Amino acid sequence: PAPIHAFDLQSALAPTSLCERALWELACKRKAGNAGRQDPRDAVGVPLQSSLEFRRVAESHPFAGKARSHKQGLLARAASISSFQADSFVCRRGMAAVVRLLFRLRDPMLPNIKQDWFSNVRGDVLAGIVVALALIPEAIAFSIIAEVDPKVGLYASFCIAVVTAFTGGRPGMISAATGAMALLMVTLVRDHGLQYLLAATVLTGVLQILFGVFKLATVMRFVSRSVVTGFVNALAILIFMAQIPELVGVTWHVYAMVAGGLAIIYLLPLVTQVVPSPLVCIVVLTGLAMYLGLEMPTVGDKGDLPDSLPVFLLPDIPLSLETLQIIFPVSLTMAVVGLLESMMTATIVDDLTDTDSDKHRECRGQGVANIASGFLGGMAGCAMIGQSVINIKSGGRTRLSTLVAGAFLLVLVVFLGDWVSR
Repeated sequence: PAPIHAFDLQSALAPTSLCERALWELACKRKAGNAGRQDPRDAVGVPLQSSLEFRRVAESHPFAGKARSHKQGLLARAASISSFQADSFVCRRGMAAVVRLLFRLRDPMLPNIKQDWFSNVRGDVLAGIVVALALIPEAIAFSIIAEVDPKVGLYASFCIAVVTAFTGGRPGMISAATGAMALLMVTLVRDHGLQYLLAATVLTGVLQILFGVFKLATVMRFVSRSVVTGFVNALAILIFMAQIPELVGVTWHVYAMVAGGLAIIYLLPLVTQVVPSPLVCIVVLTGLAMYLGLEMPTVGDKGDLPDSLPVFLLPDIPLSLETLQIIFPVSLTMAVVGLLESMMTATIVDDLTDTDSDKHRECRGQGVANIASGFLGGMAGCAMIGQSVINIKSGGRTRLSTLVAGAFLLVLVVFLGDWVSR
């Protein structure tokens, strides 16, 4: 079998991946059993009786199943070799070469696909639906703060969530249009209009990518735990204060709905956790209000929902140094504020899930998302701590939850807008 033996000795004797090493040791252990050897490495002097024996070892190993679809031809070629009954040097080199052939085409990212995307499908899908329903009124409210059309915030939330699902460094974290970013763009929109905001959003993304390339996320090491705690508590207070105007001057039905919603959210998990309690709360109370015809504030009262998909567009601004002088200060401020909020949110999600995240990749991912948002008619955004915590508490853990949140948000506002507005 000259083709198999025509490999460099050092590369053949040194398995470079977990798959190769595990398969090599398994084959050696099975041959060492009959020879009375304890160390698998001592079994290399025991030749395999035939390549069919090696094929049985390879196909029975769990790692082989991941690559079998790409390696059937190589397995058949290994089976065609009549025998490995040569000296120990030839046997060891031939076995390692076949193992390397079996897994050479294996993508090193494949083991992470299931972990990052499909390890918690049911929980991620349900959590993504909950987050999408909660994103609609917030995106509209942030658009009003920035003095732009509600579709700008909704398009931004959809685009940023979907893009960061693929490019972000923290699985399970939700990114969309936020109030902190909306406050920074008010003056720019008021003085120069929406087109300058779109250009500033694109420039914000470019700056964030540069921050990620130069690994400026390491400055998060100098942010103390007390700062993160104060950030979370301040945000909780702001969210609570923002709800108070919605409870002033309304009928008693609103208070009854609020009490019923809180009861469902906090008591249902004591009975069952099969379905996230916020999702049950939204569905039950919405159905009850529509069935009884109750006069209550709705999402449609906040603004008109878009009725078309976002389209690619270039900001209609003059490409000049004067334009850069107008948008650069705003873009730099949004890039810094957005990354600070995203990094702190990632740290909080790390603590909630007891896992680590790639902060530098998150910087680059936020930048790519903002560039895409600017070209699709959306405003700049960043990670949302409130929605991220909702996602985690509702059972979301992987990138699939973020993707479902963004995609379901677009389906709701574009195709089910009449139902959502009520």
